[in-house]
Amino acid sequence: MQVRKASKKDTKPILELLVQLRPGPSNKYQYNYFVKIIQKYLADKDKQILVAVAGLKIVGLASLVFLPRLNQKLELWIPELVVDSKYRKKGVGKSLIKSCMDAAKKKRCFRIRLESGNKRRGSHAFYRKIGFEQYALSFQKLA
Repeated sequence: MQVRKASKKDTKPILELLVQLRPGPSNKYQYNYFVKIIQKYLADKDKQILVAVAGLKIVGLASLVFLPRLNQKLELWIPELVVDSKYRKKGVGKSLIKSCMDAAKKKRCFRIRLESGNKRRGSHAFYRKIGFEQYALSFQKLA
């Protein structure tokens, strides 16, 4: 398995993986909208999508956002990390996180931050096992 930066040709498998994380498009209009978002993400210099590839299949992804902070250095935020359900517990997530850590080090980020839904207890255990710690509460208000 290898981890590499995603390209436009990876858009469809990226979208297929994201559906395992949260609901995806339910019609052609929504599908095209999501495709445009992914491709815009790929073109943004402050963002990256890393994909884990086993053979010829994309089996995991991590999206990265490099955020400048007002009172700190750059921060790496990982909004999405998903591994295909058939490939979990096989080192894919660890490989993706290692590649995220390498990217953060290269950009001299002061920290790596991610979020995980309250119900994703298995993900929480995974993050703790690889050295992440809970440091804050997250709040939201839908617009």
